[in-house]
Amino acid sequence: MHNFAIPPQPATLSPVRRIWVLMALSALILALSGPAGRAEDKHVGYYYPTPARIETYTARAPTMEGADRRRRVGFVVAVVNQMLDRPYAPGLSFFAKGDEAEKLIIVSNRAGQLDTIYRVRALLATLTSTARLTPIFKELKVDHLFTFLDLLKMLGFTQITVSDGDHFAHQILIR
Repeated sequence: MHNFAIPPQPATLSPVRRIWVLMALSALILALSGPAGRAEDKHVGYYYPTPARIETYTARAPTMEGADRRRRVGFVVAVVNQMLDRPYAPGLSFFAKGDEAEKLIIVSNRAGQLDTIYRVRALLATLTSTARLTPIFKELKVDHLFTFLDLLKMLGFTQITVSDGDHFAHQILIR
């Protein structure tokens, strides 16, 4: 007589357990695919509110050799020192944050400023005007082409967040 083994049957889930598994998989997929799936921004709620919009800027400039944490912090210190040399309180605060100081944060110190995307874009255009006067832009002959965001890329910044310091923030990822 032959002894035939019965092949193992696939485990079946009860209807309730199947629903739980589907819910868990759905939650995982949502967490990994949407904006919430990005690495948590630990500066949200401390320096600025959740950005209303996050966009990506593809820089025309490469990152400079030697663009490191020290250089980025030095850049921010130089900007802050220029503002502090003026005979009035600075209207903006600049911070370099992140493990490698790769995130630039600009926060308004006055109510009603930088509270719309248009005011943020105007600030970035103004910063572009001043960046185009820098010796490095002149030397490279890119003063008519590169923007403030390109200068940030050259220094190795990967992100800039601009906020009114109250309810509005706009973030740009620099690639």
